[in-house]
Amino acid sequence: MVTEVTNGVKVTVEVEYQPQYSSPSQHHYVFTYQVTIENNSAKTLQLTRRQWVINDAGFPIRKVEGEGVVGRQPILEPGQKHQYMSGCNLRSGIGKMQGAYTMEQLMDGQAITIQIPSFKMIVPFKNN
Repeated sequence: MVTEVTNGVKVTVEVEYQPQYSSPSQHHYVFTYQVTIENNSAKTLQLTRRQWVINDAGFPIRKVEGEGVVGRQPILEPGQKHQYMSGCNLRSGIGKMQGAYTMEQLMDGQAITIQIPSFKMIVPFKNN
């Protein structure tokens, strides 16, 4: 589990390898990750966009950008949290992800960037 706090917003990520959905002989490794976003600031925020950088050892870096998270743009009042699950496929079985959320302060419309901590994805049998 990894955590990062930016502008009073705490982002925690837990990652898990999914062997039942993976096919190592075909260089297909599936990981899921659970993200918890906690608004510990004094402002109401809406998550509007996400940006990910995916490093897959030995393969080109992938960048993923889009609106919200898993089809939602949650609003978080002070003290609230939002949790979601998503996934990532790797070809090498060893990689990492990091990124950022763009959140809008609903009071004044100002956009702020919230860092997503870097986390590793390593197939257990490749982790020496």
